[in-house]
Amino acid sequence: MAIHVKRAYRYRFYPTDAQAAELSRTFGCVRKVYNMALAARTEAWARQERVNYNQSSAMLTAWKKTEELAFLSEVSSVPLQQALRHLQGAFTNFFSKRAKYPRFKSKRRSRASAEYTSSAFTFGDGRLKLAKMAGPLDIVWSRPLPEGSAPTTVTVSRDAAGRWFVSMLCDDPTVKPLAATDTAVGIDVGLEHLLALSTGEKIANPRHERRGRARLAKAQRNYARKEKGSANREKARRKVARIHARITDRRRDGLHKLTTRLVRENQTLVIEDLTVRNMVRNRKLARAISDAAWAEFRSLLEYKAAWYGRDVVVVDRFFPSSKLCSHCGALQDRMPLYVRTWTCDCGTVHDRDVNAAKHLLAAGLAVSVCGAGVRPQRRTPGGRSATKQKIPRREP
Repeated sequence: MAIHVKRAYRYRFYPTDAQAAELSRTFGCVRKVYNMALAARTEAWARQERVNYNQSSAMLTAWKKTEELAFLSEVSSVPLQQALRHLQGAFTNFFSKRAKYPRFKSKRRSRASAEYTSSAFTFGDGRLKLAKMAGPLDIVWSRPLPEGSAPTTVTVSRDAAGRWFVSMLCDDPTVKPLAATDTAVGIDVGLEHLLALSTGEKIANPRHERRGRARLAKAQRNYARKEKGSANREKARRKVARIHARITDRRRDGLHKLTTRLVRENQTLVIEDLTVRNMVRNRKLARAISDAAWAEFRSLLEYKAAWYGRDVVVVDRFFPSSKLCSHCGALQDRMPLYVRTWTCDCGTVHDRDVNAAKHLLAAGLAVSVCGAGVRPQRRTPGGRSATKQKIPRREP
């Protein structure tokens, strides 16, 4: 079955001083317009009125004509209109109860970015030129765009470490479903090992944050000693941000390689529906859980499975996968987290994580083959979830 995939290709680039100044002004104007439109819509909401995108766009035209906000006309109008479209999308998600009420963008904490549509940039022969700029961007082409594809949307951003990136959204005809196989795997995530598979394989947890913790702590102490508002404090902040960025890049690279391998090797992948947002409230484990990035792992696994024609089955979080014996089916009364291996009454010795992965696989196959216990997915539309199952206790 043919699928249509739009894929974003992100590249790093090095702007000139003039380009950096122009983009920084654009980022500030985008943030200003977004916040002003949000404030106007919030005030209208208090008066029990609804403001749509067209009305917000008319407000933007009026703002540009005022003396205070005349600087909005100095940058490209397209990123400003895109900011209003993003705000409209945020309100749509809010009214559909998919998200909370939109929040104001912060100069220091929010992502600095601007989105350009095809009318505001030109691309050809590996040269990208944005509106209001005299020359093209100096992009490091780390990989080529799909042959015959042209970007439809370009997003320019700057991270906390001061690195500049350009993301190009285009159609990718190279993404095609893989040949179907009969292999299936159950995946149990953990902290001692990042993944335990039903095949018995365990994948080590690289603990990227722990590896960089000493350097990060030293940089943070140096940052805390600097005088607020000074240039040295800004340099120290950038150094802390670069360490964080390096940790994030390593983690994302490892997860991409791991999820690609799992999707290529297996037709059906069964995972557990974990509420990571609630789990990180555990003060003792929050740092380790965040470093493991279970939510990002699931997100990558699901969209790659959709790309390549694989199935991701999600088993309910209340399914007692760790407490069940995969040999005789006996259910243990309790299984504390510190217990990594346990012996069933039937004499079978179990590795906690591998045993859980085997039960996840069995529950997932019951869903995909028999359709038992299927219910609508709560978070991700692409998955199927097995409902809570009551496992009968083995009679003594």
